[in-house]
Amino acid sequence: MAATEIHQTIETVFRIEQARLIAGLVRMVRDVNLAEDLAQDALVAALSEWPKTGVPKNPGAWLMAAGKRRAIDGFRRSKMLARKHAEIGRDLGDEGVDPVADIEAAMDDDLGDELLGLIFTACHPVLSPEARATLTLRLIGGLTTDEIARAFLSSEATIAQRIVRAKKTLGKAGLTYEVPRGPDRKERLASVLEVIYLIFNEGYAATAGEDLIRPALCAEAQRLGRILAGLAPGEPEVFGLLALMEIQASRLNARTAPDGSPVPLTEQNRAHWDQLLIRRGLAALERAEALGGAGGPYALQAALAACHARARKAEETDWQRIAGLYDELRAVMPSPVVDLNRAVAHSMAFGPRAGLALLNEIEQAGALRDYALLPAAKGDFLFRTGRLTEAGAEFERAAALTRNAREKAFLLGRAAACGG
Repeated sequence: MAATEIHQTIETVFRIEQARLIAGLVRMVRDVNLAEDLAQDALVAALSEWPKTGVPKNPGAWLMAAGKRRAIDGFRRSKMLARKHAEIGRDLGDEGVDPVADIEAAMDDDLGDELLGLIFTACHPVLSPEARATLTLRLIGGLTTDEIARAFLSSEATIAQRIVRAKKTLGKAGLTYEVPRGPDRKERLASVLEVIYLIFNEGYAATAGEDLIRPALCAEAQRLGRILAGLAPGEPEVFGLLALMEIQASRLNARTAPDGSPVPLTEQNRAHWDQLLIRRGLAALERAEALGGAGGPYALQAALAACHARARKAEETDWQRIAGLYDELRAVMPSPVVDLNRAVAHSMAFGPRAGLALLNEIEQAGALRDYALLPAAKGDFLFRTGRLTEAGAEFERAAALTRNAREKAFLLGRAAACGG
């Protein structure tokens, strides 16, 4: 394999393994910044060694071992070794404990899912809700500050500052990076669910870049959701979120055309929807409802997704039920984005003029002024009423706001169709 190919392989492997690598290291060194530095050191070591020795059979394990070695070397070189020695000796009542050996053993000790443990720590009440979601998206999702800013409808500078402050706060708090038990877990559950769904959404509809979807992020969020369902079998909203992600993920193969351009939901080839994921999602939704959580925010969104999953053809979609479910969702989870989706549902159930009336209220509120999907929806409603010139202008405005190349091309195509 040529050196350039090996370097590309290393970069790909690191992107895949980065979150697990940081999670495994941060649980031991108890310092997010240090764990990230150690992960980067492991990457540098791979870039140096793999071109000479070849890519190892288990590259993820190789990177973790490299990170461990550098952590141990760091402890040996610093005064931290003495502090660790004293702490471990007090905890175990054994002054003869080898702190380096203890660190090595603990790093190999798999006490639950390390990624999930890192998420729960990042969602600790010592942080604000915004900081919890932001930090976890950065550490677990591997998102850039720009991508997170788009997800939060915020500025990149604000998000960068939030990440720095969150890391400092966690460092001062001296937390253990593990999955909490009992009341602590329930207290942080809502934030954890929010974070997992934000990760999924970034995979389902990428905010920037050349690709419309990032399936690896969706798969990671689904994996974490399934683990969480196993940890909290009596929590209806856990199953509501899992149902929502499974059903939405079932459409990934149909969401893009061969050239990578987006395919609207109503035009997707439903034969390409993953029936196994749909069955899993419907089963999880039934579990949420059986636990008394039918009216929860995630369960309601899962019920919305289920309406589409149960319709064999787009024209069989029960849009009036979907509009009603959005009315319920707006009551329990008010947000401008929910209002926008509700307007879309009402436009499909009761006609585009009904949607335009709701969009007028959203525009006056101003919260989604720079949100590309607002003018995109308005353009669609205007197109369906025959107001093509106005529709074209809205599609062009939406194209100017989006940061995703595929979405931009799609919107410009719709604008051109209005001109034609």
